[in-house]
Amino acid sequence: MPLRLRKLIGTILIIILVVVYALAAVTFASLLLGAAPWYVHLAYFFFTGLLWILPAMLIIKWMEKPARDR
Repeated sequence: MPLRLRKLIGTILIIILVVVYALAAVTFASLLLGAAPWYVHLAYFFFTGLLWILPAMLIIKWMEKPARDR
């Protein structure tokens, strides 16, 4: 697969990942953490704010993989 195509696909995947992840994290927080104290909200959004980086790193690693020689 050409490098430019892989980067295009990876960019689209990262955008989809961020949107879906943000919607899921906020929905989960609004349903289950509504009456929780402020520090629980702070810890939840701190960890969920960092957790999306793990799948994004895998996508970026795939995007930057060198093209195979033919």
